[in-house]
Amino acid sequence: MPGKRPSIKFTPEEQEEFLKKNQKGALATVDQHGFPHVVAMNYTYRDGAFYMTSYGKAQKVVNIRRNPKVGFMVDTGRVYNELKGVLVRGYCEIIEDPSQVGVTWRRMGEAQSAAGGAGVPREASASMSKRVVLKIVPEKITSWDHSKLGGKY
Repeated sequence: MPGKRPSIKFTPEEQEEFLKKNQKGALATVDQHGFPHVVAMNYTYRDGAFYMTSYGKAQKVVNIRRNPKVGFMVDTGRVYNELKGVLVRGYCEIIEDPSQVGVTWRRMGEAQSAAGGAGVPREASASMSKRVVLKIVPEKITSWDHSKLGGKY
């Protein structure tokens, strides 16, 4: 249809590649006063879910225990025609099993190393007994890739 804006959504394959290529996103929880609490988090993406670790007593974990509904956004780009991202609305499960914390920790380190990063610092592993895994299962996903607009807005 002439004049109709092209779809800027990722294809399922593009979305999968984008989420595996990037390892940092913004996690939004709801605090005790109903306000958003947004923090940067490293993650690993597997089987349609997002995994990250946090101290079990962190504010985001306290918020999730009260209300497991979360938002998680992964985005890249500096100018409008480079903007790409995925916004997830879903539920977060808190996994307290130390073996699962270790598995998630290793997977995050492997992903960071594969992307040219240093991986997870060794000294950080001393905190693993105080950590939990946050597993976000998407309920709704929105994606965008402004490079698909071809410079036409």
